[in-house]
Amino acid sequence: MAKSSFDMCDMDMKGYLSFLMLWMLSKRAMSGSQLADELALRRGGARPNPGTIYPALKVLRVRRAVVVRIEGRQKVYRLTEYGQEELDRSVQRFCKIFYDVFNQE
Repeated sequence: MAKSSFDMCDMDMKGYLSFLMLWMLSKRAMSGSQLADELALRRGGARPNPGTIYPALKVLRVRRAVVVRIEGRQKVYRLTEYGQEELDRSVQRFCKIFYDVFNQE
């Protein structure tokens, strides 16, 4: 039987990118490159490209969920108070949606 070309384990995390970035920035301030490295670890080595990371960070900046400061030649992103509130709401929504998936008996 031929293997399906679709593998759930290889699903792109695109829909969760902003959520994951907010969560990671709630732990510590990071540059876009550091965020990409952390995401690569979570995705099993597939490092997202700058064309994925930086547009998402721009949206988070426009929404005032993160602020950026220049440190040397790097832009370092930090979660704002509003960003933390947005993350808290997203975590609640995520738990509500996926509760049954993680609490199977």
